[in-house]
Amino acid sequence: MNIFITTGAVFGALGIILGAFGAHALKKFFNDEQLKNFETGVKYQMYHALLLVLVGFNLKFVTNYQNLLYYSLTLGIILFSFSIYGLCISGALNKKLKVLGPITPIGGLLLLLSWILLILNSIS
Repeated sequence: MNIFITTGAVFGALGIILGAFGAHALKKFFNDEQLKNFETGVKYQMYHALLLVLVGFNLKFVTNYQNLLYYSLTLGIILFSFSIYGLCISGALNKKLKVLGPITPIGGLLLLLSWILLILNSIS
């Protein structure tokens, strides 16, 4: 089993489900800003799901950079996109979970770290 491809495929499938859910079911409950933010979470989730799959087909997973790349991508997607989903949904219910606000940039930093690790892997 290739954990990169499997994880990327799971995040990709969830991205399709959440994107459709946001575009149809949540559209009635979200204001324009919440809908835009939710779509941003879905986009970033899909971009990085595709990156996981592409990396899975191209790397041998033998270096520390490659292992760290997997964990930073996976945790980055969860913290970034899923905190946005939580903020949007809780905001639409007038019970905004403000604790999620600081989590989003941590996820973004992990996604950035993933790209840096990919660069380091390609030049080492």
